[in-house]
Amino acid sequence: MAASEVPAVVSSSSLKTDTSPVLETAGRVAAMAATPPATAAAAAVAAAARTGSEARVSKAALATKLLSLSGVFAVHKPKGPTSAELLNRLKEKLLAEAGMPSPEWSKRKKQTLKIGHGGTLDSAARGVLVVGIGRGTKMLTSMLSGSKRYIAIGELGKATDTLDSTGKVTEEKPYDKITQEDIEGILQKFTGNIMQVPPLYSALKKDGQRLSTLMKRGEVVEAKPARPVTVYSISLQKFQPPFFTLDVECGGGFYIRSLVSDIGKGTELLLPSALKALLVSGMQLSASAAAVKCL
Repeated sequence: MAASEVPAVVSSSSLKTDTSPVLETAGRVAAMAATPPATAAAAAVAAAARTGSEARVSKAALATKLLSLSGVFAVHKPKGPTSAELLNRLKEKLLAEAGMPSPEWSKRKKQTLKIGHGGTLDSAARGVLVVGIGRGTKMLTSMLSGSKRYIAIGELGKATDTLDSTGKVTEEKPYDKITQEDIEGILQKFTGNIMQVPPLYSALKKDGQRLSTLMKRGEVVEAKPARPVTVYSISLQKFQPPFFTLDVECGGGFYIRSLVSDIGKGTELLLPSALKALLVSGMQLSASAAAVKCL
């Protein structure tokens, strides 16, 4: 899926306008062909007025229907846009299909479409993003309290300021002496309840601003203290130096970028490493969410 595309997550049939007014108008136009010009003109004006009124009613009905939606659903986030950018595209598309221009409707507090996402995926990541609409937005936190599963590709011998492939390279070292056994042995240290330092380039905030925003401005940012996270399982799927592929199941608040960086530092050579690619392959919803998909 291209970065500019938004997944179709709402049934198209629920957002289509009724075509019967168009057919009725066509019939009236055909009937007017046999009437005098003056009568036909008056009839045309009346038909146009009726059609316009019907269209407004139809759009209003669609808007009401959209604003009444409540529930949760999953979309595929491609590599490129942030989670927030994808959510904004989705919201704009839904509003446009219901005939609700964003600027005009956003001023009406009671009629604003409520939509949000659970968890935040890096712009370089692709995979499942859970979205809540209406009352479903209040369920996201509790629903996503389960585990997440990632397929991650790390690159040995290279470190970046963002801990992934989007950042500036800050260090390079040869990696030819690292073996598959070395990586497999290190993974045992990252299983269970561990302490992890979040990346400086992250959505975490300082004084109300994201750390990543402060870093891009060139401001000095101190690393957040290490915090407890949980890794339920981790395994090495493939080792083709300098790349290694991991299958990771973890709890909330876990950063795969930090994991890949820490794995490199955990080798005897203190080798730098950075995240090359990331796929969110699935997530385990909480028990309360298993039976509730739409309110």
